[in-house]
This record gives sequence, structure tokens and C-alpha cells, in this order.
Amino acid sequence: MGEEKKKLNPILSAMTYAFDFTYSILLTYSKFVLLIIVFIVSAEVISRKFLGGSIRWSEEVALFFMVWMAFISMAIGVQKNLHIALGFFFSLLPPMAAKIVNKLDLAVIMGFGCFMVYYGAKLVQSTMTSTLPATHWPAGLMYLMIPVGGIYIVYFAGLDFFGLKEYQHTKFYQDDEKNGGEA
Repeated sequence: MGEEKKKLNPILSAMTYAFDFTYSILLTYSKFVLLIIVFIVSAEVISRKFLGGSIRWSEEVALFFMVWMAFISMAIGVQKNLHIALGFFFSLLPPMAAKIVNKLDLAVIMGFGCFMVYYGAKLVQSTMTSTLPATHWPAGLMYLMIPVGGIYIVYFAGLDFFGLKEYQHTKFYQDDEKNGGEA
């Protein structure tokens, strides 16, 4: 097994490098998007309250970015092991049973990620020809983060499932780890 890992090391390292680099871009992007959402919603509230009118595109753009944030956040949750778990019952299990339950949990998470990739891609494809009313952006763009989030859910759960977390390049997002794991 050790010899096989040595042979796969450059391949796995290159694959995880690409995933981790793009993931770090998504983390940075998500920080800016959160600020943009707060700014847009605040501007809309100020506009309605003090100017007596609303910004025509604000609700649509804020919703667009919130949908994107939701699916990026799901991947972040899987990466940081923040997904739903029954810790109390898990701690009562014998070590072998806990290991089996953990693998089953990771398999279910990977299955959910695959579901997101497949059906998210179908949703994007089927809605790409229609447009959003205020911005006239393709409606499929709103759902684009579903398959992307699914890919990262499968990636992070797969690393954990197969014991390959050592190949992660956390240098891209280690600043987040130092700050208490916040993304």
C-alpha cells in the first residue's frame, strides 16, 4: 500500500493542488459576495425608507448571490466537517462501529454531492435559455453553483473517505484555519 501511495503521490498532489487552488478562490469570492449582499440589501432598505423608491435589480441580484453562497457554504461545511452529525450517539459506539458509521456517513455525503453535480448540471442546462427579469442574466447562472458545490462536496468527502487528506494543499486557505476556521 505504501508503494502505491508513493506512485500516486505526484498525481494526487497535482489534482488536490488544482482543487485546493480553485477552492481558495471560491473562499475569497464568498467573503466578497457576503459584503456585496449586505451592501445591496442595505442600499435597498435605505432607498425604500428614505428615497421612497426601490432599486429595481437589488432583490434579484441579492437572491442570486445568496443562492451562490448557500452552495459554496455547503462545500465549506463538508471541508471543515461541519455537516450534520449525531456526535452523542457516535461517541457511544465501539471504535470499529464508529469507523463504519463514519464511512457510511461520508458515502452518503459523496452521494449527495454526486446528486448535486448531476441534477444541478441538468438544471443549469435547462434554465440557461431563460433570463432573469431585472438583470436579463441567463437564469441558469443562478444555479451554476449547485454542480460546483457538489464537485467540492464529493472532493472533500472523498479525501476523507479514502484517507487522502494529507494531499490537501491547505496553504491556500490556512489563514482561514488560523482565524478559527471561519471562511
